[in-house]
Amino acid sequence: MRHTITAIWIVGILAWVSPAATPKAFPTPGDTPVSILLVFKDGHQESFAMSDVARIEFAGAGKSTAGPDYFLGKWEAGDGSGGNFFIRLEASGEANRSIGASHGIWTVVGDQARVSWDDGWHDVIRKIGDNHEKLAFAPGRRSRRSRIMSPVPGNLSPSARFHGPA
Repeated sequence: MRHTITAIWIVGILAWVSPAATPKAFPTPGDTPVSILLVFKDGHQESFAMSDVARIEFAGAGKSTAGPDYFLGKWEAGDGSGGNFFIRLEASGEANRSIGASHGIWTVVGDQARVSWDDGWHDVIRKIGDNHEKLAFAPGRRSRRSRIMSPVPGNLSPSARFHGPA
């Protein structure tokens, strides 16, 4: 009799905890809509379906001061040896310079114009306060861990938009 009662208790406990032990199927990506979850400082959360979101804006984050039109035109920059040369950035994405391999392509990344020259050099023109500077990266000066430019330029010089004759 004692064994029967013990067996009934064990079966009862197993029956009671078995729903908790049953694994639940995880939703597949197609089952649930993609959403964004906002967690506020007080800990409460709100979720929004991404299909309902038109855009996300960050007030007070500031606007980018430099778009593609900002960099168009002719720029005078230092060559790293005390001399100056000119860089022309065209709306087509083409770039030309007055020294070395004269042809390259350019694009805006953040608030910088990044130029890749046919000879392997890379130049960056960026706005620093009210001024501009040009950073030059020699061929092969790339980070070993990624394909982005090394954080250490081969030379750094002031640059300015050239307002002389085209």
